[in-house]
Amino acid sequence: MQKTFPFPISIGLAIVLACLASAPVARAAIENSECFGCHSDASLSRSETDGVSHMSEQLFIDEEKFSHSVHHNNGIGCVDCHADIKTLNYKAEVPHEKKLEPVNCTMCHAEESAAFKNSVHMKIRGKGITMNCSACHGYHYVTPQESQTVMERVNNGCAKCHNPYQSHDWLPQKNEHFAFVECVVCHVPEAPRHIHLTFFDLVTNKLYSGQEILKILGIAENEFMPMLDINKDGIINVDEFENLELMLRQKNVHAIFHAELVSEMHPIIHQVNRGTALRDCTACHSSDSPYFNAVTLVLTKDDGSVDHFQVDRAVLESFSLRHFYALGSTRIKLLDKIGFLLLAGGFSVVLGHLAVRIATIPLRRKKENESKQSSKQEEVSK
Repeated sequence: MQKTFPFPISIGLAIVLACLASAPVARAAIENSECFGCHSDASLSRSETDGVSHMSEQLFIDEEKFSHSVHHNNGIGCVDCHADIKTLNYKAEVPHEKKLEPVNCTMCHAEESAAFKNSVHMKIRGKGITMNCSACHGYHYVTPQESQTVMERVNNGCAKCHNPYQSHDWLPQKNEHFAFVECVVCHVPEAPRHIHLTFFDLVTNKLYSGQEILKILGIAENEFMPMLDINKDGIINVDEFENLELMLRQKNVHAIFHAELVSEMHPIIHQVNRGTALRDCTACHSSDSPYFNAVTLVLTKDDGSVDHFQVDRAVLESFSLRHFYALGSTRIKLLDKIGFLLLAGGFSVVLGHLAVRIATIPLRRKKENESKQSSKQEEVSK
């Protein structure tokens, strides 16, 4: 028997079907591949003139470089940022509006935007200087900064506008500070920070990537910490750190650890202001400095992201780190003990010599008297 619907339901279904039939078919979201259909052309550019000046803008996007960007790796598409592109009209000379609205980074980065608004970089806009996110981060090739060295972070950001050697006259050992301490560590002192440890090859004079280290050890990414963390406390202690060095030497890899003081990727690092920079040397150069409480061993991934593994601070006081030594705070205790033994040994030699001299005074006096009597007897016999 044929199944029928009650009359009111039949009318409702008919109306719904009629609406669906008459509605326009929704267009699928614009794919990145559609954008690269034009923007992968290296000669693509846009020119305009106002009768006085001429402006030319390169519109080519390197798809390979873009594929390594943090936005692509997080599934962000072209039209997610260029949100005013709703449809593409391939019949037109340009399939979308020629003049697009500036990308609004605050759609995703609200906390970073709030910190930036209270920064000196925002305030200089009042002097006619255009300062926006892309000035530091670039446009289409934004990569994670966590995997970058201090020099890479500085050169890709601060050094685009600032030459640190033209200031910081109060700062001793400028080269060492600029090479191993990230700018915002001092210029945003309230930002969280950590010691960033990476593997450095003494033979090839280069940093090992995390993937290279895993390949050398012959383990997968999720096996790294379980292999090292023998006591399962989630922290790599001195003995476990030493085991890691031994494992690498057994693989004929003579690596040491490259240490830097960096800020974590926290929104507050965008809040740089005049007069707030830290100028207190004891903040770092003291035995109880909080700047060295957080130590992490970093394994970089191929996409630029990183894995952080917590390390016991005592490692800084037990191992020689490449060009990294904060006087008064990262003293290697073993070297202190060796130095103490050398000093003690030196004093022992001096004290021992003095004790022998004192103990042999009677004997030396006796020999001296005997020598004098012998001389007198020789004179008398002559």
